[in-house]
Amino acid sequence: MLKQVTDGVLVHQSEFCASNAVVVQGQDGVLLVDAGVHGDELACLARDLSDSGQTVVVAFSTHPHWDHLLWHPGLGEAPRYGTARCADTVRARLSNGIDARRFGIPDDVPLDLLGLITGLPSATARIPWDGPEVRIIEHEAHAPGHAALLIEERGVLIAGDMLSDVLIPMLDLNGTTDPIEDYLAALRLLDGVAGDVDVVVPGHGSVGGADQVRARIERDRAYVLALRDGHDPSDLRVGPSAKPGWEWVASVHERQFQRLTQGSERDGTP
Repeated sequence: MLKQVTDGVLVHQSEFCASNAVVVQGQDGVLLVDAGVHGDELACLARDLSDSGQTVVVAFSTHPHWDHLLWHPGLGEAPRYGTARCADTVRARLSNGIDARRFGIPDDVPLDLLGLITGLPSATARIPWDGPEVRIIEHEAHAPGHAALLIEERGVLIAGDMLSDVLIPMLDLNGTTDPIEDYLAALRLLDGVAGDVDVVVPGHGSVGGADQVRARIERDRAYVLALRDGHDPSDLRVGPSAKPGWEWVASVHERQFQRLTQGSERDGTP
């Protein structure tokens, strides 16, 4: 079910990892960001839009992970975009198909239209459509060609897989030479627009208000700095204080910590 988070912006949350699909209303239709996840949810989203007389005229995937690349025939044939690097990464990863079992994709997730996105020209600053201006904030945290979207006149930041209240920062440990600095650089970009944000929508988790935007940035920064320095992050999203059902996040933290520690030892970093 679509829930309005502010004027002209609605969110459909999936049962899968509290994934958020975002609908932005425009003049002649809607922008749909990160459609997903289960087949019945996508069909419900398509029906909700159709029943309200709205058509998807453009779509956007914030980054090249499978749960942000989904689609359903009922949503129509609107152009589906991502950043140039995001689209290149998707094509490379899907060139030999996708192993649903390896990626833990549930059986009822429709994969026929997975990843059919077009890369926008490099340095494209805004989504090409007739609705409210949506600024693209591209960075390299979490995944290649990741982008947050800022709907300036609505005061909404669609953060992709960052600024979550349930997920810790998940670094791209395989696709970048300096995942720590890439993540810190992305947080600086988001911090630079935080003063214009009244609502933050993470890829997974709860929608936050204006009072949470900088708090979430600072919490993510503190976690990443703790990883960099080899310290206990003292993060409520990890360990016994994690929300029920999210205890597995602690294992993500342990893997990241071990990978980064091993890398530092190989490099001779103290």
